[in-house]
Amino acid sequence: MEEMENMKNHEELLLTKDGMEKLEKELEHLKSVKRKEVADRIKEAISYGDITDNAEYEDAKNEQAFIEGRIITLEKTLRRARLLEKSGDDHQVVLGSAVKLKDLNTGKEHEYTIVSTAEADPSEKKISNESPVGKAILGLSIGDEVEVKVPAGTIKYKIESVQ
Repeated sequence: MEEMENMKNHEELLLTKDGMEKLEKELEHLKSVKRKEVADRIKEAISYGDITDNAEYEDAKNEQAFIEGRIITLEKTLRRARLLEKSGDDHQVVLGSAVKLKDLNTGKEHEYTIVSTAEADPSEKKISNESPVGKAILGLSIGDEVEVKVPAGTIKYKIESVQ
């Protein structure tokens, strides 16, 4: 089990330029702003006296632990990250592609950007290359059709455009 975890920690992680910048900004914000804010909260809570039964102190210490854990996670992620250079056929779906899909069952169109799991954010229409849809369309080209098994059933998509 530990060996598998070590292998995962050393695997290369492909990130888009936007994804890399977002993680770097978050890391910088945590180190330069949030750390100081929490340290100030801890100092203030200590100034109230006895920390044994001090809720403000406990809350600040918990937030500090969360921030430090997130910093470690981001640093590990960025150490194994490699900037994705989109290459090859512009009509083929690869990591970093913006894809317009047509649901052949309903006629609805969906637009997604295919990203790594570290960057996936469905609210921003960024889906992971390991998601059912992402995995199914990787390597396909404009005009290709594919059936994707999703929790709600099977959806048939046609690739309308790739950028």
